[in-house]
Amino acid sequence: MNTAGTPLAEADYIAATADELSRRQGADRAAALVSQRALFQRRGRIVLHPDRLVLTNWSDTGSLVLVRTDITAAETRFTDLYGRFVGGLLNAGKPLVLTVTAPSPGDLYLPVNRREFMETTDDRQWEKRINEWLNG
Repeated sequence: MNTAGTPLAEADYIAATADELSRRQGADRAAALVSQRALFQRRGRIVLHPDRLVLTNWSDTGSLVLVRTDITAAETRFTDLYGRFVGGLLNAGKPLVLTVTAPSPGDLYLPVNRREFMETTDDRQWEKRINEWLNG
């Protein structure tokens, strides 16, 4: 049995909010074809605990801590802000998108364990893991 301090899973992430992605233009989009890091300025560890999901190093003030009621959806999908052309032609490049109500409403884009050369992530596994956690 896990305690509140024992993670169920953890991995590296790069991330951006929908608002941040919508402000990326021209040079940032072109650079993203070489490296996704041009679009995703946030970096840290995604850590799933029995009672919370933590995104370490989210901002200058520290980690972003989300509880189940903060997340209304977790899915891997391409969007207008992050499409197949930028994310990679394979479905493996679809980002994990969390729709959250707090701290501010909107979508968080989280490529988890993104491998640059292969343009793959562990997002589908994290989508399943987070949805099981949300329903648990």
